[in-house]
Amino acid sequence: MSDHIPGIQLSRLFHEHYVAPRLTAAKPTLLYASALVGPGSEVLGFDTSMSCDHDWGPRVLIFIRESDIPQKETILAALQHEIPASFYNYPVEINQTIVTTVSSYYGSRLGVSPTKLFEGLDLVDWLTFSSQTLAELSGGAIYRDDIIELTTVHESLRYYPKDVWLFLMASVWNRIGQEEHLMPRAGFVGDELGSSLIASRLVRDVMSLCFLIERRYAPYPKWFGTAFQQLTCSSELLPYLQTAQNTSEWRVREQALAKAYQIVAQMHNELQLTEPLDTTVKLFYDRPFSVIGGGRFAEALVSEIEDPTLRKLAAFGFGGIDQISDNTDFRAISERFQAVTCEINPLRAFFDGLSNERDQ
Repeated sequence: MSDHIPGIQLSRLFHEHYVAPRLTAAKPTLLYASALVGPGSEVLGFDTSMSCDHDWGPRVLIFIRESDIPQKETILAALQHEIPASFYNYPVEINQTIVTTVSSYYGSRLGVSPTKLFEGLDLVDWLTFSSQTLAELSGGAIYRDDIIELTTVHESLRYYPKDVWLFLMASVWNRIGQEEHLMPRAGFVGDELGSSLIASRLVRDVMSLCFLIERRYAPYPKWFGTAFQQLTCSSELLPYLQTAQNTSEWRVREQALAKAYQIVAQMHNELQLTEPLDTTVKLFYDRPFSVIGGGRFAEALVSEIEDPTLRKLAAFGFGGIDQISDNTDFRAISERFQAVTCEINPLRAFFDGLSNERDQ
């Protein structure tokens, strides 16, 4: 459709002109929250007319109190009564309107017990959440909240606690430090393809670091580049990252990445989280390869972490789930496992095991 209505706006209209009037008429004393959160390009504000071909349309999630769960079916019935064929020319599918509780929905999506949502998440729990999931659950829009719980949890996920933030930035600097000298080494022996592949990984790490520095959750690959262009630093960095990505010569690639490293190093210093670090690139030992020394920045950040468990985990250099694996299914394992079994999050068990190993 040429006259595309952004999903957040469409869902607001759907709440105001369809959901709210029907619930007021059928359940005048019902306390509830209405919002658009969770999966969907429209939640992040990236939907276009192309998004309308599947899993898109006027919809909201309705959150009720635990004590009102027995009314769930009558609430759905009120919404499903005499459903119009369309709303603002978009098909209405009430089965996309979910009625749930805050603890049930957020607990299953994060793979944590509902109690933790309100009593406080452990810092290690945050390492098991993909940044895409956090963007989905802290983004979107809340249209009404009589029960306050939704606003409370939504705001609590706005961004990582400080020690987790430091930990994740350190892990990305570690990744850069581990591979920044490998890209020119591959090119030096004539492997331009291998050098280009490593450069792509480094470009992504630099971009990931920028999201962290600017305190924004990075979305998954489909919207990663689009969201990056919304960052303050993108206009300065994009020419260098694009050159590193597109050139066929490793020397040009090296020079472009070196400039990008220096820019993000300066951004690091401007955060004033650590003592200022040298932002110039230097040769890698006696080899003619320019590196920033990502490990220096990682060490400085780790030294500022106060939580003893995160300091122990930092010694492994793995980072959180986004740094450990790019596989979408693997990153979603915590919420799938928790939703089915209501047992311990297996990713949390992984980090707990690492922490225990450091104690031995």
